[in-house]
Amino acid sequence: MTYAVMMQAIGLVFDPYVLLVIFCSALFGLFVGCIPGLTATMATALLVPITFFMPPVPAVAAIVTATAMAIFSGDIPGALLRIPGTPASAAYTDEAYQMTLKGQAEVALGAGLVFSAIGGLFGTIVMIFFSPALADIALQFSSFEYFWLVVLGLAGAVFIGNSSILKASISLLLGLLIACIGLENPAGHPRFTMGLEQLMSGVELIPMMVGMFAVSELLRYITNMDPPAIIATEKVGNIFSGMWGLLKKYPWPLVRGSALGTIIGIQPGSGADMASWMSYAMSKKFSKEPEKFGTGHVEGIVESGAANNSSLAGAWIPAIVFGIPGDSITAIAIGVLYLKNMNPGPMIFVNNPENIYAIFLVFILANIIMIPLGWLTVRVATKILRVARNLLMPTILLFCIVGSFAINNSVWGVVLILFFGVAAFVLEENGFPVAPAILGVVLGTMMEENFVTSMIKSDGDPLVFFTRPIAMWLAAGTFIILLWPVGTWLIQRLRGKPAAGA
Repeated sequence: MTYAVMMQAIGLVFDPYVLLVIFCSALFGLFVGCIPGLTATMATALLVPITFFMPPVPAVAAIVTATAMAIFSGDIPGALLRIPGTPASAAYTDEAYQMTLKGQAEVALGAGLVFSAIGGLFGTIVMIFFSPALADIALQFSSFEYFWLVVLGLAGAVFIGNSSILKASISLLLGLLIACIGLENPAGHPRFTMGLEQLMSGVELIPMMVGMFAVSELLRYITNMDPPAIIATEKVGNIFSGMWGLLKKYPWPLVRGSALGTIIGIQPGSGADMASWMSYAMSKKFSKEPEKFGTGHVEGIVESGAANNSSLAGAWIPAIVFGIPGDSITAIAIGVLYLKNMNPGPMIFVNNPENIYAIFLVFILANIIMIPLGWLTVRVATKILRVARNLLMPTILLFCIVGSFAINNSVWGVVLILFFGVAAFVLEENGFPVAPAILGVVLGTMMEENFVTSMIKSDGDPLVFFTRPIAMWLAAGTFIILLWPVGTWLIQRLRGKPAAGA
């Protein structure tokens, strides 16, 4: 990074318009995360129609800021209502709620805020230092290496998550099927278009994602018959009181959570919720006071809160360098990057270096302003949580419809969000995760293009996929991930046979 590039990046970020976008996106993300059911992914999907009319840097800045804020503010209803605002907050919701019942709501929320910001800064530093280095390595990649990298990402997306491998695999295959819609590569023959001209160019990614993440949540709200939860406390004290003491008491949990969150974020398909659960489990395992977990102990919140936001930055590393999303949020962000002609990949550091470093600065700025704006949100949390959802949800639906129409000034976008909204709702109600389907759509086209290109270059010889050094190692990693469940099952069977004989 040269001095000139850095100054350009600073100029792009500290432009009054960009700062206004960051501020408004931060408030939007804090509000969305605070309302149970309105996830960080949904916040991203709702922002996409607006970013369509923005320049590249403010468009990406809006997504980065909103998601970072939403991940933290999901802690607020968890602590006050025992309902996680986002899936990433679910791991320590009971812990935070127990602290609230003991009169320690400000400690739980303060720990979530402060250590989320620190974790986000940790992940950002890793992203700043490792992304350019990985980009230099990625410049040596050809279509063979990219093919295996995509397959590796798809394989990882299946096995990382809370759903069964079978259901995650079915969801992934549905995504790959959707990716096949359009003109065939390389012949240009229409596939699965059903005679519709709108499908000749494939399924539009942005309306599909808005439908799957926003409209599906609206349908879930309509069908939810549970009574509204009661706020555990009406008043929250000074959330910053005692935070310095917690920082001195739990430095290693903070470092562990930040590091683990970043590593998990880099793995495709994982996301902040998986980072949170794994960090909470690790915190309990290595704690000197494991018996206190579940009774209102702040240590788990420190580690998991740091993991939440550090995973967000980690997920952007493969998204920027390879064009492979680390989670559903970066999958949407990649779509925005393509719309803004900032094609992800190693060449982005050559073609658009000032924009990339501007994004890095936005990450730093977002995690810094999270602290004062998060404090403000906590102060008015009880009022936010009383927003009538029967008024909020129709407004969100109207926003989705208008935004999807505005992308191409076509009713077809509205049709897509409604269709995929219903489809995602049906899938999730039956235990099928949506994230693998999204990754299948995003990565399916890339996988096909690299496979076809590779076969053309090798005159149809598939052995070339295994003869190049980097491709060979990526192939080995892919097969290890794919065969790991089978190996685990065989070991369990072999161990079980002697026991049964005895």
